[in-house]
Amino acid sequence: MRIGLFGGTFNPIHYGHLRAALEVKEGFPLDECYMIPSAVPPHKHGRDVTGASDRLEMIRRAIDGFPGYTLCDVELQRSGPSYTIDTVVHLKNNLPKNTELFLLLGLDAFLEIDTWKDYRRLLQELPFIVMTRPAPRTDRFVEPARRVEEYLHNQISVDYDCTRSPACFTHQQLRTVFTFEVTLMDISSSGIRELIRQGRSIRYLVPESVQAYIRDKGMYI
Repeated sequence: MRIGLFGGTFNPIHYGHLRAALEVKEGFPLDECYMIPSAVPPHKHGRDVTGASDRLEMIRRAIDGFPGYTLCDVELQRSGPSYTIDTVVHLKNNLPKNTELFLLLGLDAFLEIDTWKDYRRLLQELPFIVMTRPAPRTDRFVEPARRVEEYLHNQISVDYDCTRSPACFTHQQLRTVFTFEVTLMDISSSGIRELIRQGRSIRYLVPESVQAYIRDKGMYI
């Protein structure tokens, strides 16, 4: 069983999240994609983040009826900041031993991985799939893959070796970092919240079930 772990604030979840997860799941491929809302996002301390129970319910509605997606509330079951390393260790200890786990994250998040708790241990625990957007071709790599390469060498280890097709980065002690190009969808949770504050429609940006939940709860006004 190959499972992708896709964590985030999901405030709210939108089609950009869902489409990226689908493309990675189909193209990598993965058997399951765990959608993992962060209870207390450590990198958003002090910011106005909607309650975890509401974000959990929006994910539940967004993936309802779609096989291959699993809502994982493990971070809501713990107190304190929602550190990814704690989630990974918990899942590895509780899932069948033959389960392969992969961490899904966007390029911007990956380029801050050295600020995460126990990031080197995280790179020892499981491979990463860095979701990138299309960019003009260069002589060597797609530009986002070059950024990953430079970051790995400058911030993590100069011993990461690069392959071109597909672009991935291997290391003798740390796990592989893959890059995976997903469809560019210029949608953001912050942009959706701003539209709501302006009284504008968010139709076609989020699933209808999520839109109805936001409307009925009077969220983000």
